[in-house]
Amino acid sequence: MTINRLGKLAVFTLACAALTMAGSTHAQQKLVIYTSNDSTLNELTSAAFGKETGIQVEMISAGSGVVVKRIQSEKERPQGDIIWGVSRSLLETNKAYFAPYASKNIDAIPAEYRDPDNLWIGNNLHLLVILQNTKALPENDGPKTWNDLLDPKYKGKIAFTDPANSGSAYSTVTLLVDLWGGGDAGWQKVKALFANMKVLNRSSLVFQGVGNGEYPLGISLEYAGYLWAQNGAPEKTIYPAEGTFAAMEGVAIIKGGPNPESAKKFVDWINRKDVREMILGATFRRPTRRDLDLSRLPGHMPALSSVKLIPYNEDGWTAKRKETLEKIKELVQETR
Repeated sequence: MTINRLGKLAVFTLACAALTMAGSTHAQQKLVIYTSNDSTLNELTSAAFGKETGIQVEMISAGSGVVVKRIQSEKERPQGDIIWGVSRSLLETNKAYFAPYASKNIDAIPAEYRDPDNLWIGNNLHLLVILQNTKALPENDGPKTWNDLLDPKYKGKIAFTDPANSGSAYSTVTLLVDLWGGGDAGWQKVKALFANMKVLNRSSLVFQGVGNGEYPLGISLEYAGYLWAQNGAPEKTIYPAEGTFAAMEGVAIIKGGPNPESAKKFVDWINRKDVREMILGATFRRPTRRDLDLSRLPGHMPALSSVKLIPYNEDGWTAKRKETLEKIKELVQETR
């Protein structure tokens, strides 16, 4: 072989290698996120993350139960990279599908809001609250406690999410079972509550329904009340007098996903201090980070220390999630 031919072969080989490397880099410039967050948050974060990193984000949105089932069905060949916006309960019960990663922001997140093996990390704390549309139901006529929701005058006026599709709705139901005495006594009162409620498929339908006055009341999450009030809706956020629970929402990397490096970048980015401030300012999601002063940020939300929180056996209810969901399903059917 001549020197000239050897030179051409070397150039060809280098070109092929460069193309292979470029193809590999290009493959990493995409991110597929399975999310149960609403479109406002999805659009905000995908645009900001994409602008900063150059990574193309594809958001696939559905209820938290639905996105988890998708990950389970794809376990042999994962199509997503990230699951985001689901409860601690769902993250805990599906850890087998996640890859470990120690986020760069791990030290800013209290240990109770992250997995000890770094299989997931918390982003938001959602307080379970009652929302009231004060145009559809005068402010003084609204409930002040969870127990008030059992009043027959509210029958058909309370919107709620199907717990099969919502981790926070599952937490609400099981919290109330314990609050109302536990066992049969607690379940009987929960059954009475279901008889008063309209059960909807997605969390967004609840706060949208209250915001536009379709439903006078809704059992929902803290941020929704602030967001709709900020946008001009006659919406009041009620922290029930008996107390409530701070439900964590988090993020995890899907094991075997197609874009692992992009996934790691997103996990680091989504909990960064300036990103959490941006998200709170736009959507009022209470951060898990402990270094933000909410009194100085949009919404002026109450500090967690000023809200009455009640104990919730999250690990216990997580362990018996499957049979509990079956019981809830039966109650819903019995009360329709």
